[in-house]
Amino acid sequence: MSSPLLSLNDARLALEGNAGLIEILHGITLDVHSGETVGLVGPSGSGKSSLLMLMGGLERATGGTVRAMGQDLGAMNEDALARLRRAHVGVVFQSFHLIPTMTALENVATPLELAGRPDARTRALEELEAVGLATRANHYPSQLSGGEQQRVALARAAAPRPALILADEPTGNLDSATGAAIVDLLFGLRDRHGATLVLVTHDPVLAARCDRVIALRDGRIETAAAA
Repeated sequence: MSSPLLSLNDARLALEGNAGLIEILHGITLDVHSGETVGLVGPSGSGKSSLLMLMGGLERATGGTVRAMGQDLGAMNEDALARLRRAHVGVVFQSFHLIPTMTALENVATPLELAGRPDARTRALEELEAVGLATRANHYPSQLSGGEQQRVALARAAAPRPALILADEPTGNLDSATGAAIVDLLFGLRDRHGATLVLVTHDPVLAARCDRVIALRDGRIETAAAA
């Protein structure tokens, strides 16, 4: 079998809080292979989002190792981590994280421009078209509905053709019908670009669409099984 795209070995995360050091994740050992779809489920506070952030190098493990695309994230400085994410990782947040002073097109094109792609705006428009928003390309986030903003976020995540897409409660702020449409788009983008998808969700229907479901509780893996 080929080397995993993501590999965590006894990964731990502790963060400083008002009451001192708080242990968030306890010895997570997990491999994710290329092309997989993995759902992370569990009660609030179980460590799902923190685990996702470790996978993308947005948080640093305080113990153990995290490897992504063959690289040890713990050994990389912030600039190297940023370059890795820009080239290989797309992230979709529950709260969209769009830049309010930029149009939809600019929000999608900016990461491509930062990566030095000469076709940034053309590719950005192609991705907006893929999520059904080509006619809204010049609208600002405040002029878009929540579902439309999440579509822009999906287009931004997919535009660099990442090997890995991380989605943190991508339907959490949306009504059920809009959320279902976003899920279809998310899996469609995954299929179109062949990316590996890891997503955090409280929605059992969404989790059931994944190849594998990993349940966390109190910062530990409770179960891991095929959906």
